[in-house]
Amino acid sequence: MSLPSVRRIVTGHDAAGKAIVKIDEICNHYREGRPGAMVCNVWTTDTAPADNSGQEDKGKREGKFTMIENGTVFRIIEFKPGVQQRVHRTDTVDYIVVMSGEIDMELETGEEVHLKAGDVMVQRGTVHNWINRGTESCVLSVILIHAQPVVAGEHTLTAFG
Repeated sequence: MSLPSVRRIVTGHDAAGKAIVKIDEICNHYREGRPGAMVCNVWTTDTAPADNSGQEDKGKREGKFTMIENGTVFRIIEFKPGVQQRVHRTDTVDYIVVMSGEIDMELETGEEVHLKAGDVMVQRGTVHNWINRGTESCVLSVILIHAQPVVAGEHTLTAFG
């Protein structure tokens, strides 16, 4: 199965300070996040507030990360049927849009939520796993924003996985 065809358009400025389109391409820098999951970072930031200066393509930043301290990660994820399990928690708030396909999000209690194309979700530092039981890939658009570790009652819940 081919990777999702996602057009990535990034604006910027020329030397005179005029707005220009810096990047207009089909995402071609996917990498394996785990067996059965492909990830393309659209853009990343590493400061808050974000710095819109510079010419570097921050979508092609080196490294494998689920969070950037004081920053953001905007990515496209393809979960293939039978994607390998990865139970995890991140110190982020995640804004998720299901672009195509269907997927189940499982919480640590075993509770599951079925999502389909057009559904949106806000993941707030909870332990979760993505399960694709279907016959087609599911493509998510995900924005991860660095957050403080969750405090519930008197417990600080740390990131893992």
